[in-house]
Amino acid sequence: MSVRQLVSRIEERTPAHRDRAVDGLRALALLAVPTGHWLLGGFTLDGEGALHNASPLSTFAVFSPVSWVLQMLGVFFLVGGYASVLSYHRRPSTTGAWLRGRMVRLGRPVLGVTAVWALMIPVLYAAGAPEATLRTGAKLVIQPLWFVGVYAVVTALTPYCVRLADRLGGWAAAPLIGSVAVVDFLRYGPYADAVPSWLGVLNILPGWLFAYQLGVSWGQGRLSRRGAGVLLVGGTVLFAALLLAFHYPASMVGVPGEARTNSHPPSLLVLALASAQSGAAVLLHGRIAAALRRPALWAPVVVINLSAMTILCWHQTAMLAAAVPASFAGAVPGLTTSPDTAGWILARPAWMPLFAALLVLIARYARRFEEPWEKGTHGANARRAAAGLLAAGFAVFALRLA
Repeated sequence: MSVRQLVSRIEERTPAHRDRAVDGLRALALLAVPTGHWLLGGFTLDGEGALHNASPLSTFAVFSPVSWVLQMLGVFFLVGGYASVLSYHRRPSTTGAWLRGRMVRLGRPVLGVTAVWALMIPVLYAAGAPEATLRTGAKLVIQPLWFVGVYAVVTALTPYCVRLADRLGGWAAAPLIGSVAVVDFLRYGPYADAVPSWLGVLNILPGWLFAYQLGVSWGQGRLSRRGAGVLLVGGTVLFAALLLAFHYPASMVGVPGEARTNSHPPSLLVLALASAQSGAAVLLHGRIAAALRRPALWAPVVVINLSAMTILCWHQTAMLAAAVPASFAGAVPGLTTSPDTAGWILARPAWMPLFAALLVLIARYARRFEEPWEKGTHGANARRAAAGLLAAGFAVFALRLA
C-alpha cells in the first residue's frame, strides 16, 4: 500500500465526530517525550567502557528553556482527562469494568517492555556489556514508566473528577495547585531545615492530577475560553515569578548534581507551565482542528496515537540500541562522549534520525504488546504469568534491589 493510499484510507475511516484537535495535542505531547530525552540526555564513558547517564544541562544551563518547550506532560494529562471523561460517559457497563479496561490497556505495554528487557540483560552481559551499562540502560527504560503508574492512579479518580467538575467547573483544579504551593513553601521556605525530605512525595498526586482535572472540566463543557485565558495568563505570570523572584531551578527536567528538581516530584513551576499550556491548548483548539482536516497532517497524528504506549515505553531502548554498540568502539561524538562540549551540542542532532528510525523498527514488533491478550487458553495464561515474573525481575534489577 502506498503512502497516499494509506493517508486516504485513514481519512475515510475517521468518524466525522472525531475531535482531531485533542488527538493532535496528544500526538504533540507524545513526540515531546522522546525528543526531550534524546536531546537533553546523554552519556559519559568511564575507563572500563561503561555508559553512565549525563545531561548537557549540567554544563549548558543556557539551554534550560528548551525543557520548557519539551516538557508537555501537562498537555498530555489535559487531553487525557478530556478523553477519559468522554469515554467514561460512553461506558457500556459499570464504572469498574471501564476502569479495568483502561488499566489493562496501560499495563500491557509496560509488562511487554520490562519482560523483554529482563531477557535482554543476561544476553547483553554475555556479549560483554559492563554491568554499569546494563544498570544505566535499565534506569533509562524504567524512567518513563513512572508516568504510567501516575496516569493509572489519576484515571482511577475520573468519577470523582467528574463530580468536582460538575460542581466547580474549571475551579475544581484550584485546590490542587494550592496544595502543591503549600508543600513547596514548606520544602523551600524559611522552615525548610525542619521539614523531612519525604514531604515532597505529597506533591506527586495533586501535581499531575491538576492538568487532568482541567481536562475533565473541559470535557464536561465547564472550562470556557475566558477560563482558558485566565489559565494562560495566570500560569505565565506565576511561571515568571517563580523563576525570577523565588529562584526555582530553570530546567523542567532533573539535572545530575543539582540539589533541587522541578519534576520529581512536581514543583509549583510544573503546574504553572501546565496551566499556561492548558490555557493555550483550549484557546487553539479550533485552529488545530481546522489544520488537521488536511488528510496529510491527520494521518501521522492517527499513527502516533495508535502507537502511544509503544513510543513511551520503547524510545529509550531505541537510543540505547545505538549507544550500547557504540560504547564498544569507544568515544563516539554526540553519542558516547560527555555532553559538556560545543561539539556534543552540534553532533547530537545528527543522531536523532537514527534514534527515530530505530524506534520505528522496534515499534513494528513491540506494537503487539498494545493488542488485547488472548483469553481462556492455558498457553495464554502461562505466557502472561511468565511475562509478569520477568517484569518483576527486571524491576528488581532496575531499582537496584538486587
